Parts: sequence; C-alpha cells; structure tokens
Amino acid sequence: MVNSRSESEHVSEVDTAILDAELFIKYKAPEKAMERLRTALESNPRSIPLRERLREISITSKHTDEAARQCLGLASIYIAREDFNTAHERLLEAKQLDPRINIAGGLEAIRRARRPDLSPAATPAESTGRTYATLAGDLAAISVFDAVQVLENAKLTGELLLTGDSKTGRVFFNEGRIVDAESAGEKGEAGFRRIVEITNGSFEFQKSVDTFPVTIQAPSNTNLILDTLRLLDESSLEGGD
Repeated sequence: MVNSRSESEHVSEVDTAILDAELFIKYKAPEKAMERLRTALESNPRSIPLRERLREISITSKHTDEAARQCLGLASIYIAREDFNTAHERLLEAKQLDPRINIAGGLEAIRRARRPDLSPAATPAESTGRTYATLAGDLAAISVFDAVQVLENAKLTGELLLTGDSKTGRVFFNEGRIVDAESAGEKGEAGFRRIVEITNGSFEFQKSVDTFPVTIQAPSNTNLILDTLRLLDESSLEGGD
C-alpha cells in the first residue's frame, strides 16, 4: 500500500510538472518550461514522459545540447526496459544533434543486452610486443564501436584489421566513413555484420594514401551500426524460434 501511494504521488508530480510546462509554452516561455521539467526530473530521474517532453521543447527552442543529453538519458532507460528500437532512435538523434557525442558505449550496451552470447570474455590482453603507428587495441577492453568513433572523428583513410579467436575481418575507411568491409568470405554490409560479432582479440589500423571503392552506401557510420545491430537481433530471434 505504501509503495502504491508513493508511485501515485510520483505520477501526480510528473503530470503536474508537464501541465506547468505546457502553460509556460502557451505563454511563450520555453526557458521556464524547461526549468520546470528539469526540477521535476531531480526527484523523478527515470521518468520517460518528463524526459521526452523536455527533449521536444529543447529541440523546438534550439537548445540542442539539452536535447542531446535527454536523448542519451532516454536511451539508457529504454535499454533497461528492453525497448531497443526506441533506444536506437534516441542514440541516433543524440548523434545528429551533437556530432561530438560518442555513442559507442550506448551501442555496446544494446549489443550486450540483445546478444549476451556476443559479449567478450573477461580475459587479459596478450602482449605481442608489436607497435602500431596509428591505432591498435584489445577488443575485450575497447569495442569496435569505440574504434570506429575514433577513426570517424579523426577522418582517417585506411584499413582496420580485426583478429579474433576464430574470425578475422577488415573494415575500410575513406576520411572516417566506412565504405567497405569483409569477413568470413562476405563483403559489404554482410561483411560488416560479421565484423560486429568479433568481440575478442585485437585490432589495428593502417593508414592509406589511396581511398577505397565504396561498397557500403550507408548515410553514416552510426546508421550502418544501428542497422547491423537490428539485423543481428532479428537473426537471433529467428534462430530461437
């Protein structure tokens, strides 16, 4: 009974805050509306209605930083609720609102939640004694999404080689944009799907003076990753039927 009363009080607080915000919007005071919603979020941090309304008002009033923050917060909540499609949408929106945002952590969280079988094993990195001129790392510590983000931000052209326990793959970049991939005998988007499944091993990037032929025509690296995660999820569901 106590829990039920507490939940109803929180619902009432959320509804009141949203109604207040709508009133401020009616009188053309978006700053006050946003402040009212932020105040309500302090005691209701996981309220989707509050965050969604704050996100909408922030976008309309050109407060893109606030909108991006709310998108990231919403993505985290949607992942916890296993609403992965909406989480995808909010991550992509956050990236579009602020290209500086690194959403690799969110993408990795979705992949692990959807496909726990692809989670990397907690094994220590092996030292090979090799040095790399541009970028290299251990996939158990740094995901392929993080590597892609770094290469995209640096606008590098070259080849990312991934070496896993049982798979290898290559991703080709032109000025930070993924243009091709190959793994397990498949190329293009099918090859990139195989790449995403490599979660153990190492990666290294080699710069190239020449650009590569464009096989993958995705609007952006983020779109490609999100579409690939969806396909992996659909494949997992079909396999479970």
